[in-house]
Amino acid sequence: MNHVTLNNDLKMPQLGFGVWQVGNEEATAAVEKALEVGYTSIDTAMIYKNEEGVGKAIKEANVNREDLFITTKVWNSDQGYDNTIAAFEASLERLGLDYVDLYLIHWPTPEYDEYVDTFKAMEKLYKDGRVKAIGVCNFEIEHLERLMKETEIKPVLNQVECHPYLAQNALKDFCKKHDIFVEAWSPLDQGGDVLKDEVVTSIADKLGKTAAQVVLRWHLQNDTIVIPKSVTPSRIKENFEVFDFELSAEDMDAINKLDAGRRKGPNPNEMNVR
Repeated sequence: MNHVTLNNDLKMPQLGFGVWQVGNEEATAAVEKALEVGYTSIDTAMIYKNEEGVGKAIKEANVNREDLFITTKVWNSDQGYDNTIAAFEASLERLGLDYVDLYLIHWPTPEYDEYVDTFKAMEKLYKDGRVKAIGVCNFEIEHLERLMKETEIKPVLNQVECHPYLAQNALKDFCKKHDIFVEAWSPLDQGGDVLKDEVVTSIADKLGKTAAQVVLRWHLQNDTIVIPKSVTPSRIKENFEVFDFELSAEDMDAINKLDAGRRKGPNPNEMNVR
């Protein structure tokens, strides 16, 4: 496992396990399998409605809590200072944990303009030792600029949709300049066309790897944190087996050229659902 060092000196596994769109009971089995395979970073959220299932897997696993890295998120309807504190307490109870390693704002929801107050509540949680790091999801450059101007603590990472068809190069450059990691959700294009792309499949065939493994390796070599999701035991294992090979500069360049700015998810400036 590769680890990255966040801007507050906390170490985080570069490869984690996501549970978006996984039911509560299904999440328990999936996380148990992920922990068995060797994942130690698990990414959930209140709105996924599976924090209890994730917490059950953690409780039943033969793994020390301090060896795990658990992420959850505050949902749009829970933003604002007091709401965020309450939402965090509720997430902690559902997870059955004393703290989380990383707490994130799920979306900026600019129409409601509450993300600064939300982040200030997260700063309070961080200072009180309830969370080990705080960050954001789906923030565009203008949201990050405002946040850094109006709050004390810099977010450690920005979790955004990112895959070869949506490389997020400008955002990555901005985040790198400010010592903020980019973490990719839907890193495999939600199992979409990128896994059938001739560029990706030809590299996979050459290396004796799967298309998914090649794309995950591309993320890792671009210094991106990545959280692939699967409920299929064989794929959970397959997605973990990406540390025994490297992509050449030519392979990386070929995949980099696939960027088309193609989103699967919503535009963050237009995502104001609560």
